[in-house]
Amino acid sequence: MKHIKKTESLCPVCLKKIPADLLEDNGKIFIKKHCTEDGSFEDIYYGNAAIYHKYMQHITTVPDNLNSYKSNINCPFECGLCDHHKSSTVLANMDITNACNYRCPICFADTATGSNVFNPSIEQIANMMDTLRQQNPPCNVIQFSGGEPTIRKDLFDIAQLAHKKGFAHIQVATNGRVLAEQSDYAKKLWDAHVATIYLQFDSVTPEPYITTRGFNALPDKLKAIENLRSHGPYPNAVLVPTLVKGVNDHQIGDIIRFAANNIDVVRGINFQPVSFTGRISKDELLKQRITIPDILSLIEKQLAGQITPDDFFPIPIFAPLFELLKKSDNTGTYPNLNVHPVCGAWTYIFKDGEKLIPINRIINIEALFELVASLKTISKTEILTKVATQLPKLIRTSSVKYSRIVLGVLKDIILRGSYRAASEFHDNDVLFIGSMHFMDPYNFDCERMERCCIHYITPDNKVIPFCSYNSIYRERYLKQYSRKPVSL
Repeated sequence: MKHIKKTESLCPVCLKKIPADLLEDNGKIFIKKHCTEDGSFEDIYYGNAAIYHKYMQHITTVPDNLNSYKSNINCPFECGLCDHHKSSTVLANMDITNACNYRCPICFADTATGSNVFNPSIEQIANMMDTLRQQNPPCNVIQFSGGEPTIRKDLFDIAQLAHKKGFAHIQVATNGRVLAEQSDYAKKLWDAHVATIYLQFDSVTPEPYITTRGFNALPDKLKAIENLRSHGPYPNAVLVPTLVKGVNDHQIGDIIRFAANNIDVVRGINFQPVSFTGRISKDELLKQRITIPDILSLIEKQLAGQITPDDFFPIPIFAPLFELLKKSDNTGTYPNLNVHPVCGAWTYIFKDGEKLIPINRIINIEALFELVASLKTISKTEILTKVATQLPKLIRTSSVKYSRIVLGVLKDIILRGSYRAASEFHDNDVLFIGSMHFMDPYNFDCERMERCCIHYITPDNKVIPFCSYNSIYRERYLKQYSRKPVSL
């Protein structure tokens, strides 16, 4: 095995912080570590070494006042955020209940099964929102999650409160059951300023749901989408498949086709590899683990090469754009995007009849962000000139049909920092496809965690990175803040 780097991780048994090594072997990246109390552990860290090295070229530098993760000896046990954290909050999750109307075997949340439930009060929720909005820069995107947030009868009031507090984008993570059962629920959500439904969606056939959710949940998903369509065009949906190797990974292409065929309602897909909790043998772990490169390879295979791994990019490729927008922004609203390159991958797809055309086939994405990076140090007049002359040169010659749309949106975003332009981009038969690989104690990497931009806000007003919260803190907070059930 070729040694790549040293990092720090967690023992998956006792959750103690331990040293770890990233190693390359047989075209994959592995993480190996040893706990003096519980033994040695090995896991697949990234399923394709070539993509790993390509993406790691986009790791961002951080301000001089932020030290490297190695200097924070207490990471990840003092989250809040600590002074060593390198990304600000791009999206905040707020659990507003741990109760749920599903009993999913693979759920990472501790849904209420006993006598006590976690239901923060409106006053607590307001304080948590204030904490997020008072960050520097302030958090602009909030997602209500759980448990199942639609169980709360005051969800609309909570969403209205978020709008009044100044959140620019509000979304709800849901299994879709209530949305399916109540035909007017989509309208009520939109009236409360909810723009996006983050819809659990594991497959296009019943069988995988029986494994992942314990019953055939597909009718809930289809009816929820139908009800969204009846209200349309907002709220729209992002499908969120939890991928389990051998259960639903053979349906990745079918899920993308389904989304494309429902592009009037479905504006994105975010594939999430399953996280492992509890003790699992090394052989079973290596057999069941699915990583982002595995997903990209399956997309290429199942869509007959219409979308390839080369059409995807790591999240921090956006960092130059955010830095440019900060230059002309007087409100200080753009986040610090120092996300770790292996945390996610993304692309945009245009639907042209039955064809799916990745945005990289329309415009040279790598060259685009190189152009954006070059604008940061020049004047506004020079930016206008350079964008007008250089941006059209990045259009691929075979992509005439969508080039005008792409150029128009990019000019609006680059020159005016237009959130509306970015939002309305999805109104042009374009589909976001992404994957976020949230860590568990087996593949936990402190360096990745310290660059996390998706955070939880807690009732004691701490802001905790997603993977730390679910690996270390969730159970503690649920026990601390759960109370006897009340009518919601």
